Amino acid sequence: MWVFGYGSLLWNPGFEYREKTLATLDGWHRSFCMRSIHHRGTEEQPGLVLALDAMAQAQCQGLALSVAPERQAQTLDYLRERELISSAYLERVLPLRLADGREVEAVTYVIDPDHVQYCHLEIEEQAHIIARAVGGRGPNTEYLWNTASHLAELGIEDAELDWLSARVRELTTN
Repeated sequence: MWVFGYGSLLWNPGFEYREKTLATLDGWHRSFCMRSIHHRGTEEQPGLVLALDAMAQAQCQGLALSVAPERQAQTLDYLRERELISSAYLERVLPLRLADGREVEAVTYVIDPDHVQYCHLEIEEQAHIIARAVGGRGPNTEYLWNTASHLAELGIEDAELDWLSARVRELTTN
């Protein structure tokens, strides 16, 4: 079993894996299109978290994490408890292209575009929300900065996250 990480699973997978490698998912775009009312915000003051939004011609680079057969059920239970907390994510098994050319199917969490937590906001509005939101797992800024720094460490370019990181730093230091 493979799991695709594109946000917090990059820096906090929370499960044991036996292999990790860069991977590309076609037809999906990483974006702050999900209001977070549990982990990085509240119902009164939602934060934003990353989700995969379907988009023709898009590609999302992230990490593919391989799970040993004896750990698959436990890992799925953990991921479902973590990722499906409000049903805004949908669990899908999608084809990934690994950095070494292998093609695998991976458990992937994508946004439900019909869910109330789904949103499309201008990037400046995203920055203002992320700068102030705090949820059960901590500040929304921590989520953004950890994800952006881990993408950079992996050599994955994401201009939108880089811009958001810089803008949120401006907003939180002024």
